[in-house]
Amino acid sequence: MAFQSVHVCLTVLLLNTLISSQLLQNCRLIRSTSDLPVLTKEGDITIGALFSLHDTVLESPSSFTAEPHPTQCSGFNFRTFRWMQTMIFAIEEINKQKQLLANLTLGYKMYDSCSTHFHALRTALALMNYNKEGTEISKCRGRVPVVIGDGGSTLSLVVARFLGVFHVPQVSYFSSCACLSNKLEFPAFLRTMPSDFFQVDALAQLVRHFGWSWVGTFAGDDAYGRGGAQIFNDEVTKLGACIAFYEIIPKNHDQTEMSRIVQRIRESGTRVVLVFALEQDARALFWEALQQNLTDIQWLASEAWITAAVLSTPEFHSILQGSMGYAIRRADIPGLQPFLLRLHPSKYPQDPFVLQFWEEMFKCSLATSNKGSSYRPPCNGSEILANTNNIYSDVSQLRISYNVYKAVYAIAYALDSMLHCEQGKGPFKGGLCPNTSNIQPWQIIKVKSYNCCQIMFYFYFSHIHFLCLIHPSSLINLKLLNYLKHVHFTNDFGEETKFDSNGDPVAMYDLINWQLSGKGEVRYATVGRFDEMMQPKLVIEEKNIIWNGNQKQVPMSVCSTSCPPGTRKATRPNFPLCCFDCIVCAAGEVSNQTDALECEKCLSEFWSNTRRDACVPKVVEFLSYSDTMGITLLAVALLGSCFTLAVALIFAYKRHTPLVRANNSELSFLILSSLWLCFLCALAFIGQPTSWSCRLRHTAFGIAFSLCLSCILGKTMVVLMAFRATLPGSNVMKWFGPLQQRGIIFLCTAVQVVICCTWLSVAPPVPRKLMTRETARIILLCDVGSPLAFSLVLGYIGLLAAVCFVLAFFARKLPDNFNEAKFITFSMLIFCAVWIAFVPAYVSSPGKYTVAVEIFAILASSYGLLLCIFTPKCYIILLKPEKNTKRYLIAFTVHYLYKVLHPDPQFLVGLSEHCADFEMKMPVLQAVHLVLCFLYPIQSNSEADCKLWKDLDSTVVYKEGHVVLAGMFPIHSKGIDQEINFRRQPDQRKCRGFNMRVFRWSQAMIFFIEEINQNPTLLPNITLGYRLYDTCGLTSLSLRTALSVVSQPMKRSGSGHCSSPSIPIIIGDSGSTLSMAISRLLNLFRIPLVSYFASCACLSDKHQFPYFFRTIPSDVNQASALARLVSHFGWTWVGTVGADDAYGRTGIDLFTTAVTRLGICVAYRVIIPKLPTQQQLQDIVRTIRDSTAHVLVVFAIEEDIKPVVDEIVRQNVTGKQWVASEAWVTSTLISTTENYPSLSGTIGFAIRRAEIPGFKRFLESIQPLAEPYNAFAREFWETQFQCSLDTSFPIPSTTDPVHYSQICTSMDRVQDTHSIYNDVSELRVTYNMHKAIYTVAHALHNLLQCQRENGSALKQQCPDIHNLQPWQVVEVLRKVSYTNTFGDLIHFDKNGDPVGSYDIVNWQRELDEGPVQYVTVGRFDSSLPTAQQLVLNQDKIIWHGGTKEVPVSVCSASCPQGYRKVTREGQPVCCYDCVLCAEGSISNTTDQAECILCPEDFWSSQHRNHCVPKQIEFLSYSEAFGMALAAIAILGAVAAMTVAAVFFRHRNTPLVRANNSELSFLLLMSLMLCFICALTFLGQPSHWACPLRRTAFGLTFALCLSCLLSKTLVVLMAFKATLPGNNTARWFRPPQQRLGVFLCSVLQGGICVAWLTTAPPYPVKNTWLYRDRIILECHLGSVALFCCVLGYIGCLAVFCFILAFLARKLPDNFNEAKFITFSMLIFCAVWITFIPAYVSSPGKFTVAVEIFAILASSYGVLLCIFAPKCYIIIFMPEKNSKKYLMSQK
Repeated sequence: MAFQSVHVCLTVLLLNTLISSQLLQNCRLIRSTSDLPVLTKEGDITIGALFSLHDTVLESPSSFTAEPHPTQCSGFNFRTFRWMQTMIFAIEEINKQKQLLANLTLGYKMYDSCSTHFHALRTALALMNYNKEGTEISKCRGRVPVVIGDGGSTLSLVVARFLGVFHVPQVSYFSSCACLSNKLEFPAFLRTMPSDFFQVDALAQLVRHFGWSWVGTFAGDDAYGRGGAQIFNDEVTKLGACIAFYEIIPKNHDQTEMSRIVQRIRESGTRVVLVFALEQDARALFWEALQQNLTDIQWLASEAWITAAVLSTPEFHSILQGSMGYAIRRADIPGLQPFLLRLHPSKYPQDPFVLQFWEEMFKCSLATSNKGSSYRPPCNGSEILANTNNIYSDVSQLRISYNVYKAVYAIAYALDSMLHCEQGKGPFKGGLCPNTSNIQPWQIIKVKSYNCCQIMFYFYFSHIHFLCLIHPSSLINLKLLNYLKHVHFTNDFGEETKFDSNGDPVAMYDLINWQLSGKGEVRYATVGRFDEMMQPKLVIEEKNIIWNGNQKQVPMSVCSTSCPPGTRKATRPNFPLCCFDCIVCAAGEVSNQTDALECEKCLSEFWSNTRRDACVPKVVEFLSYSDTMGITLLAVALLGSCFTLAVALIFAYKRHTPLVRANNSELSFLILSSLWLCFLCALAFIGQPTSWSCRLRHTAFGIAFSLCLSCILGKTMVVLMAFRATLPGSNVMKWFGPLQQRGIIFLCTAVQVVICCTWLSVAPPVPRKLMTRETARIILLCDVGSPLAFSLVLGYIGLLAAVCFVLAFFARKLPDNFNEAKFITFSMLIFCAVWIAFVPAYVSSPGKYTVAVEIFAILASSYGLLLCIFTPKCYIILLKPEKNTKRYLIAFTVHYLYKVLHPDPQFLVGLSEHCADFEMKMPVLQAVHLVLCFLYPIQSNSEADCKLWKDLDSTVVYKEGHVVLAGMFPIHSKGIDQEINFRRQPDQRKCRGFNMRVFRWSQAMIFFIEEINQNPTLLPNITLGYRLYDTCGLTSLSLRTALSVVSQPMKRSGSGHCSSPSIPIIIGDSGSTLSMAISRLLNLFRIPLVSYFASCACLSDKHQFPYFFRTIPSDVNQASALARLVSHFGWTWVGTVGADDAYGRTGIDLFTTAVTRLGICVAYRVIIPKLPTQQQLQDIVRTIRDSTAHVLVVFAIEEDIKPVVDEIVRQNVTGKQWVASEAWVTSTLISTTENYPSLSGTIGFAIRRAEIPGFKRFLESIQPLAEPYNAFAREFWETQFQCSLDTSFPIPSTTDPVHYSQICTSMDRVQDTHSIYNDVSELRVTYNMHKAIYTVAHALHNLLQCQRENGSALKQQCPDIHNLQPWQVVEVLRKVSYTNTFGDLIHFDKNGDPVGSYDIVNWQRELDEGPVQYVTVGRFDSSLPTAQQLVLNQDKIIWHGGTKEVPVSVCSASCPQGYRKVTREGQPVCCYDCVLCAEGSISNTTDQAECILCPEDFWSSQHRNHCVPKQIEFLSYSEAFGMALAAIAILGAVAAMTVAAVFFRHRNTPLVRANNSELSFLLLMSLMLCFICALTFLGQPSHWACPLRRTAFGLTFALCLSCLLSKTLVVLMAFKATLPGNNTARWFRPPQQRLGVFLCSVLQGGICVAWLTTAPPYPVKNTWLYRDRIILECHLGSVALFCCVLGYIGCLAVFCFILAFLARKLPDNFNEAKFITFSMLIFCAVWITFIPAYVSSPGKFTVAVEIFAILASSYGVLLCIFAPKCYIIIFMPEKNSKKYLMSQK
């Protein structure tokens, strides 16, 4: 089968000989061609031509009384007639020239092909028919050496296959199908029309240029339309566009179908539609569109109709205006129009076409016309062609006419070059030129063991030598073909004409736009060009284009509008890729182009901008010098450092004054230096963290504060020790001298330095970018490196501060004028309050606020130290200089010491002196062989042209009968290659590979015919005969066999009389490709072909194969069934393998289409060559092996798949699940024990089987020498028993004898053997043969039963079965319907196909080495409802490797729930990645295309497979933090109650009474409420809790502070009213105190009431702070009123502090002012720290900070005010007496 295309040459040559000669004993011709109208002109060289002058054919109805009449053509095409006249014009123009073909005249012979396959092939036969019927051999004429035509691609395909066998060049002017570029199939085809490859490329670029991504496609139902549209669809798909629909325009223009396909346009929503069809088909489409008022469609035209005048009529203007398409280049041919107008019937009375033209042009009837024009008025002779306005005479758009013109000139130049060749300069080897010496047909030119027939196949079969019989005139054709291929000239229009290696010209197109002129006529405006040789190829003048609807704006045609940058395409399920939704990229993802498939995640340091179209650097967040907070803190830090310097300057300037000297000036300057460093170290925290700054800030902070606190510690210790050394001569002070002080400072600081050095060396602080996935910020911070080291630094500072506080507390009683302990106590209290508040604020603050909190703590604590310690001194130094004297200090001290410490004057003098002394950083080979092939001379117009050939019969097994059925079987599977020796005529082609399975089929035909002959009810008194042929599986021998069959009626018998057996039907052939070739030939003779094994869907086309029937289902059914099977098992990634024939290619195409609709992808498409080389086999196997597809579907016959399987087995490729087509699924040739390991578990569809009674006995009764003699039986016998028969009977003519060493004996019996021949367990194709034979028998039986009731006239309508003609059988065969003996209903549908019914077969075996069994595991029946068609018994299936588990074959594993599919760019939709759904979105099914966003109050689960309610976050009682705060609050309330109880228990004691017991109890109650109000901040915010917590907080603290204010005011006023008779105290009695507390509290109450009535606090769900949580919080309602509440509390606190500060000097035993000062200091420090912490803390930490502030301030007030009193009441009752108090006053 590998050389089937080559061997067509023999068959078609014989066909020509058979038809044009008298065939042996001058029996009649098969069919005369003399009835065909022809236009001829004699010349030295005659050029043949085919033109489709008519568009349609009128079919005559079939009957059984007479042979059908010749088909009549209708629909005269004026445009094609112009092309014909253009050819005549060009030929006459060439004949007039002196330079081109001088002394040589060109003639022509033109036929009308009527736009049909049948007429095209018939006219081609006529051109090859070189003698007319009855012409004597001596008067034979040579056939044409070259043919111009045909117009349509489909017609050219038929003609080119025929002419290519003879190597007769065919030059087409209008056939553009890309398939015609295949030089293997069409070696002699050339054209002046560019291939559709280029047109499609141009159209695809046009679509891409205008951004059309949703395009509809219509194709004509022919090779031109289907081929072009399919290539277009593939090309635009590669460019990323999608096909909205693909519809075929039926040739019969059925109204219902036309209406349906036009409706598809509306349903698709596309605005751009390509119509790739001939003008007749396009017109039918547009007519229907016009009827449906389909407007607003931008039509794209193929070159076949873009300049068609039939469509540019006014009726189509409304829908076709603005149409655009490519037209081939035009030219203005001088003199052509006058030549066209010369025609007149009187001048050309013998021209049949002129007569038809004239009648059609003027709608009149000429006297010589046929019957068809009788209804028209007669022509009167006054008709003038020049006065008509018709497409015939319109020469404004000479495009196809120009192609015809170029074709004629190309032939002329080729002939001229051949005839003027100079020896030594010729194109052949050695510079030789062609000559005309006598060459016999078998004397084929030898070139390095290759003959001419091989040349076109050289690159594919370079090691195979075979011969073909070529008519001598073919040598002329071969040489002319060579010259044509190499022709190269520039015509008068300046255009180069040449052909490439495929016989195609250079592709050049004009881009045409239909525009309306001012007169309302269509103007073909050229708005661009496409030139394959130019760069850029496509040039468009957009400004000159008029679109549909007379618009200038480019129409938009998209399934979905382009997704702009910032969005991504989300493919809609079950829609093409161009149909999508646009989804905004998630935060942190961008798409910077339109129609992005996926958003790209920004790099970790980048974030998406607001438009999501670009990644911008994330906002690097750190506390910088440029933002407001940074500037503020910078200013505060600098201000603090300046203050420190100022103090230092003051101290330096006043260093000799007693106050500076007495306060240990050395330590004072050291403290000021360290404080200055503390303020400056805060600056290190501002700015971008770097490696050095991170190290610097933390170490500088630690060391500076350690130094500062060390100095303060030293100072406190010295002061304390000095005043505690009360005994005279005590040596304690010697351990606290200046040297020891420096030592204490050094040692305390050194410990911190050691900690910092260890920190820096082990795990130093480093800059770190905190980049959370879901935020747009990079928090640039300093990672502490070692949290332990950082904790040690802070802990050490805290330790120093605590020690200082304790020591200072003990020294608080020392004199103010000299003692700093009281100020140090204040400073340490502030220091500790700030850093305790710092801890929760630091932990909860995000980003730069963390640093800000740290800086705030540094600055606040530094300011506390500076102000508390040095402000009082500076105040005295600057404003009270009189107190800065030695005398004042000593006198005050002495007075104090006298009263408190010691009365010894000597001690006092010594102490004074001691204190005064204190002072201290690959085609050349092809061309060569082609030239050498034509080295021998040409012989034309000789007697040899009329030489007759031998009988066409090959080996035949026959039996005579009344009706003879022919059977064609590929009993041998391959041809034998033969070597050419040029010494004798080549032998007949030989075959090899005896196929016992096919031989069984041939025997089955004999069995069934004999069975019918014995049946008394079926065809009674009629005997069926048979003629069986071997086609060897070769197209050439199949055609030869078919010719032999149709020639039977013309042969003479042995007695000399013409034998005329009736052979009305042919059974066969098995292969689809063979059946296609045979059927096309039999169409000429109207002989039906009934195939038993040709399943190609293409054979259902009744336009091409009207007489084809079959008993095997069409592959349409099988492809659908296979697709359903693949889908059933969830295989979404499958490979396809097909044979290089119609069966294989069409099968996998149908399968691919079917599975694509089901969402399944094809991983690869492999075509098995008919003669594969070892390298090709290895490549095929490598593709199968390396593919990730574990399932492959194979459409091939057993002979084609076997080499691949052999290579699979050789390479030991396993792990693949094979799915077989019916052609090999039950093949014992493939299902061998050796192959089973690689093919185990193979599953596929097999045609239905049957058990045929008596058949096995018939097969085993075969005898090799029995009558009638069956040469194949002899070969079978010898092959089966490996012996030779001793007989003179001939062997089959198609094989060479095989001599075995053993002689066959009578002991050999078939019954004793077991082979595929006598294996009747899988009678499937055999059953198809049964159905074919019995169907024919029933059809003949129906003809036999054709009886009429009365009248001989009626009886004559029935055919004579003894002289039956093929055409009489066709109609009855179409209508046959019967139920066979197996219960199956047999009938054909309208396409000649049976019902699609299959068994699903699985390869299994019971034993490891046992035979393969075909186990039926299911069925498929297309006649059933869709849901019931496929039935599977899955439990019975054994898969590859012997497993019961269904294999998995996917490109990408299914995406589980929680993931979405992301298609990989440039790969099929089945290849995707699984991307985890973004947070907040889910997918709850597998393989979900898009994730679904959760509702606002929901969040995705951890696995992203369902939405769960968002975690509601608030500070609750159930969590540890909340419990701790609640406990502290409750403890505080209990403490307050305890104090109250203590006070109540001792209410009558002097201390309680002296401290205003009423206000004290009110203060304790308010403090208890303050602690309790903290509890309202815990728990879930609600509509009552939110207003309560805010108002309770405001009111309780206002009440508390009001009490303190009143208490302080009373104390102050009482001790300030010093004059006798002063009435000030009467305004501060208990009623006034109550009134003051009430008024202060009522004012806050008024603010709270206003707040609650206007904009009260309310609960809100904060969903914007965190994406995964809901922060349930209380919204303030009115921020202004909240500030008023806080501000009012602040005012009260400030007033209290001021008043308490003023009253600090009053006697301690009675005075509370000092404790109120401490408490207000803590209160203010806490609430000042609260502000940044509150602002910066997220979520529940905001509430925690607020509770912390409430509790800290409340504890501060409680402890500072009531702890000392409780201490005295409980532990020092002696001081709680009136006497003690009075003595202290």
